[in-house]
Amino acid sequence: MGAELPDYYFRVRENGAAVFRVDTENRQRRIEMDQIAVVNIRNGEIKPHGDRTLSPDDLARIEAWMKNRAQVLAHRDIDDIHRAIDYLNLTTHWAQSRATEDQLEDVTDALLLAMHDLRSVLVRKKADRLMKGTKG
Repeated sequence: MGAELPDYYFRVRENGAAVFRVDTENRQRRIEMDQIAVVNIRNGEIKPHGDRTLSPDDLARIEAWMKNRAQVLAHRDIDDIHRAIDYLNLTTHWAQSRATEDQLEDVTDALLLAMHDLRSVLVRKKADRLMKGTKG
């Protein structure tokens, strides 16, 4: 391996990560990963693994990763929404130009309900934002 490995490795999990300290400074020159903590992005919790005590450097590196990870996830969320808008547009084009009657029969009710639900939420949220704006 040509490039130097990072000191920490974060194995991503659904709500955070398992944190490992990476060690290549051993006699066999093998990569050793020693789990030191588990982190939860949602509640900000950092749990040392086993009976470990985390150093201030460990905590600083973990907190920096958590901050960066939260930004990545937030970016992905909004990117997914922009993709959903694209899919809605592509679905409209498909329904108008290529869909067969059987295909439309198969998806129309589900699409109409999902769009009605989305519209209801968006209209309510928009009204809430407008009301907050007039109370200032």
